[in-house]
Amino acid sequence: MATYGIEFPFRDSAIGNYLKMTSTPEREVRANLIHLLLTRKGSRYYLPDFGTRLYEYIFEMNDNVSYGHIEEEIRDAVKKYIPNLDINSIEIVSAENDPDRVRTISDDEDERLFRYTSEPARPYTAVVKIDYTVNNGAFSTSDFIIINI
Repeated sequence: MATYGIEFPFRDSAIGNYLKMTSTPEREVRANLIHLLLTRKGSRYYLPDFGTRLYEYIFEMNDNVSYGHIEEEIRDAVKKYIPNLDINSIEIVSAENDPDRVRTISDDEDERLFRYTSEPARPYTAVVKIDYTVNNGAFSTSDFIIINI
């Protein structure tokens, strides 16, 4: 089995498998995208511009202005650090208006869903769904991720 890189985000493991490797190029791109989005800008040595400022929007208002800033932050980071990834759409909604409510994360669920929202936090949480296409020359694949902010 070929390995491509480190799976992100790291997950808790009862048997010590904290560092998993990606097994397909699609999983590697997804891991790279999540790593980019969840890294605070300025936290990496020698790459201070790597990452996003999404953590700054955690306590901001759930309105179209904040949603516009979040989308712009995501598009700028992806354009600079993952140039072969084309974002098809970014959908940002309040967690109260989210049609599919995923409350827990387990290994049995879809690994593209990185959401956990308790009922009291729901009015203050934005759900971000990113549909993307990876272009590797002759082939392209489409996928999505969902995160909570």
